[in-house]
Amino acid sequence: MIWLTWRQLRTQTAVVFGAVVVLAILLAATGPHLADLYDTAGDDLVNRVSGAERSVYYGGLAAVLALPAVIGMFWGAPLITRELEAGTHRLAWNQTVTRTRWLVTKLGLAVLAAMTAAGLAGLAVTWWSGPIDRSAAGGEADSASVFFPRIDPVVFGGRGVVPIGCAAFAFMLGVTLGVIVRRTLPAMAATLAVFAAVQVAMPLWVRPHLADSVDVTLPFTQARPRSISLDAVSAVDFGRPGAWVLSEQTVNASGRAVGLPASFSDCTSLSDCTAVLVKAGYRQRVIYQPADHFWALQWAEAGIFLGLAVALAGVCVWRIRRVA
Repeated sequence: MIWLTWRQLRTQTAVVFGAVVVLAILLAATGPHLADLYDTAGDDLVNRVSGAERSVYYGGLAAVLALPAVIGMFWGAPLITRELEAGTHRLAWNQTVTRTRWLVTKLGLAVLAAMTAAGLAGLAVTWWSGPIDRSAAGGEADSASVFFPRIDPVVFGGRGVVPIGCAAFAFMLGVTLGVIVRRTLPAMAATLAVFAAVQVAMPLWVRPHLADSVDVTLPFTQARPRSISLDAVSAVDFGRPGAWVLSEQTVNASGRAVGLPASFSDCTSLSDCTAVLVKAGYRQRVIYQPADHFWALQWAEAGIFLGLAVALAGVCVWRIRRVA
């Protein structure tokens, strides 16, 4: 069974691992220079990254974020569905192999390979991006170099151990939808759609609650506004570098969310506008996840994805036992 499963997966596995190896070679060749540059520039590194290094940064991030979806579509969805479509599953079941053993062997080997590929890619990109992540968390980027702290939703899913859990979940999602739909192409499309929806839902509704957030209300002498609009304060620097801001509100002296005072329209500079807000007793309420919650969120989210993968495996076993 292991040999047969390997033969069925060898092409997809060779393509994915080949791409991971190419990515790892590129990162290994350029990473030491980036680390040396950080030793020299420190937190100003984000303003000194070259165009080529910026391309590697975003390209590596995109590769890690896309890899679980590719695994789910091209490894998971066809794995069982093709046999159900062709009827070859009956040949295996008429031998000495039970349905459960047949399925578990296929899933075990494939999900291990998927997690290994995603883990290698994710950890390699995490290592390479480390200097930029540290600089983005502690430095001040100019308008031409946009980088995000590693806890930010834009990059969080491409760092640490989350890609491993994501790959296991995406693979099992593809297998499960394939077993239910029993058509390869519709199963691949459904896998992409559901996986994308989960990737959107996770940072919006789940991840903010995986660790206790911090709620602070600061006067504008501490919460330094970088820009002020007519109805709200935006881009507040509240002295917590590298944090993930979940929400911001401008509140009055009694703590109620309000718009800006009428006298605000008379100020002519940012410092004058800040003085108006301070005089009126306005403050900024910020709810955020601090930078040091990164690994707690990583392990919690990876655990959720692995738990979902196990649950989907149970659904597959239940479904296969009822296939005619």
